[in-house]
Amino acid sequence: MNLPGKLCHIMVLTGEPSGDLHAGHLVREIKRLNNRVYFSGIGGTHLENQKVDLFYNISKLSAMGLTEVLMQFGQIKKAFDLFKKKLNTNTPDLIILVDYPGFNLKAAQFAKDHYNIKILYYITPKVWAWKKSRLKKIKKYIDHAALILPFEEKIYKKANIQYTYVGNPLLDEYPENLSKPFLRSHALFSKNKDSLIIGLLPGSRKAEIKNLLEVMVKAANLIHQNNKKAFFIISQATSIKRETLEKFLINCSNKPLFLINEGPVKNIFLKSDLVIAASGTVTLEAALCCVPTIIVYKMSPISYRMAKLLVRVKYAGLANLIINAQVMPELLQNDATPEKISEKALYMLDNLFYFQNRLKLVRKFLGKKGASKRAANIAIYMLKRSEL
Repeated sequence: MNLPGKLCHIMVLTGEPSGDLHAGHLVREIKRLNNRVYFSGIGGTHLENQKVDLFYNISKLSAMGLTEVLMQFGQIKKAFDLFKKKLNTNTPDLIILVDYPGFNLKAAQFAKDHYNIKILYYITPKVWAWKKSRLKKIKKYIDHAALILPFEEKIYKKANIQYTYVGNPLLDEYPENLSKPFLRSHALFSKNKDSLIIGLLPGSRKAEIKNLLEVMVKAANLIHQNNKKAFFIISQATSIKRETLEKFLINCSNKPLFLINEGPVKNIFLKSDLVIAASGTVTLEAALCCVPTIIVYKMSPISYRMAKLLVRVKYAGLANLIINAQVMPELLQNDATPEKISEKALYMLDNLFYFQNRLKLVRKFLGKKGASKRAANIAIYMLKRSEL
């Protein structure tokens, strides 16, 4: 493909809905700084909305855990083959990697070895959690790392990797005025203004929903048995069909207790007094809204055993890692049972003010908003350097 005039070419690679969201914001900010850029890449809805010329859509790429990745190997290989083909037919001036490390580090290696392209990594691999050996690849193949977690700075400085802490992009998505006051109750389900709303966030991957939603629904029934004010909103991610969630309510005798909410998870945070959520970025979003949260996660036994061997962190939740304290209770794998979840939820419903106040520290630790703008400035600088 021949680019018209003197357009620069940036290729953006991401593999999951959350990465696609932040990649879309980054592209928007780059366009504000330079409107003479052509964008191509791998992504989803948010990159499409920014008119990025996608050569592969990520709808078939979301996988987490060893067995889940193996099941999707064919799609991952197809995406990588298309990436190599595009590099050959239309070599970019800059590649921006966003999260999705398994794929993106291989892409970085191939691009450097064969084309010596400048590479920016935004939302870098979680080397603080596992696979610290990836730092060697990052140092060798990545020209600059745009970090989004404050505790990552020390790691990258020690490894002598070029980096900038740009702040966390969620601070822009969740400004301070979204941190609602204690008790967000309203009559979503009944005329009872004292109702307590609990959000159920089973994740955006089919494997997560399969492992978690049944447990969450059972826990919800136990919660309502002990607290009749409790009602529940189930989050429906854009990547998930409504029927996928509804089948978990077919045999539920208390269907009126549940609503399925399609759309941004932010809407659930604004309505909920408490959230029960799959471990992931969404729990940090909940923290920024000061919504007390129980973190739960279950994966295949093989994936969990591998994770136990490889993961080197004290906590699973990002808010807990940032504060270095369990501000969000965690119930993982065998502890993620309806009984334990409901017991913890009932305790937290009686102590919402305490748990909400603890979450206020998270925002302070993350710093100032404007991550996408700062990352865009780095991209523009690297683009100019590539032209020299």
